[in-house]
Order: sequence, then C-alpha cells, then structure tokens
Amino acid sequence: MKILAVLLSGVLVLSLAGGCTPVGLAVGGAATAGVVIAEERSVEDAARDAKIKLAILDVLLKESESLFTDVSTSVIEGRVLVTGEVPSEESRITATRLIWSVTGVKAVLNELQVSDRETLSSSAGDSWISAKLRARILQDLDIKHVNYSIDTVNRVVYLFGIAQNQAELDRVYLHTRDISGVRKIISHVVMKDSRQIN
Repeated sequence: MKILAVLLSGVLVLSLAGGCTPVGLAVGGAATAGVVIAEERSVEDAARDAKIKLAILDVLLKESESLFTDVSTSVIEGRVLVTGEVPSEESRITATRLIWSVTGVKAVLNELQVSDRETLSSSAGDSWISAKLRARILQDLDIKHVNYSIDTVNRVVYLFGIAQNQAELDRVYLHTRDISGVRKIISHVVMKDSRQIN
C-alpha cells in the first residue's frame, strides 16, 4: 500500500504540473511506475530524488531566471550531477551553494562549464548527441538503460547513474565514443554493488 500511495502521489504531481488528460495520466502514470520499478533505486528513493530535484529547481529560480535556465541537474540517491553553461565562475559557485542548501543532497558533482556567451556552441548538436546515445543504449539489450542519465554540453558527454557491472559500463562507453562529434566523456556512474545503501 505504501508503494501504491507513492506512485499515486507521483501521478497527482504530474497531473497538477502538466494539466494532463485522464487518458494521458493513466498511460503516463503507468509508464512512470514501470520505469521506477525497473530501476536499481527503490520507489521511495526515486520519489525522494524527485522531491530534491523540484527543490533545486525552486531555489535556482528564486535566485535568478538565468540560473534556472542555464543549469541542468540529475538526482540519483541524493547525488546531484550539475551540468550546463554559466557566464562566470561566480554563477558556478552560487549554483553549487544553492544546491547544497537543499535538504537531502548528499553530493554535488559540479560539471558546470563557464563560457563566454558569444562563444557558446549550438545546443542542437549537443541534443542530437544525447538523443543518439539514448537510442543506442535503449536498443542494446545488455544495458539496463533506465539506470543512466545522459547530458551533453559543448560536445562533452556526462554519464550518470548505476551500472550493473563494469562490462555494462564499457558498452555504454563504446556507444558514446562511436558517436560523431563527441569530444570527451565524463562519467559519474557508480557500480551497483559498490553503492552505500542508507
């Protein structure tokens, strides 16, 4: 019953945030529940991470609209991967401080890039790389794709999540290296058996 309550509350949040239709809610809620069940995280951990993510978005927006739009975050078991591009080192430090202020954050992996706005590369190429990689690992039956979060900034691919084993992570690396335009790969993936369960 506790798990069902968490899932229903998640569906309710989705409906309030997106104004979904009843049919869309049923399909979206079931899909979300299926993804959470397939992940290495428990339903409770996934719900806790979602709460942390919302709190981070809230503090960034309250600080400034530019931080809210420039900074991307992924949260897995209280670890927060921070990516994106900001105009100054001061903005980078501010974003880190704000994220650390959120209850439940256990680690902040700050990969924010400081870039002159005039030299920012098109985000379309980055989006294409991320989409291509997601499609490749989705099609690879030897990779549990739901455990990975992918972001690309200036052709640098950031991998985040929980790998079943080194062989699986190696396959993710191979798919990433094989994509045209990838300049660098930075991994913050942890192994399933090395995680500290709290």
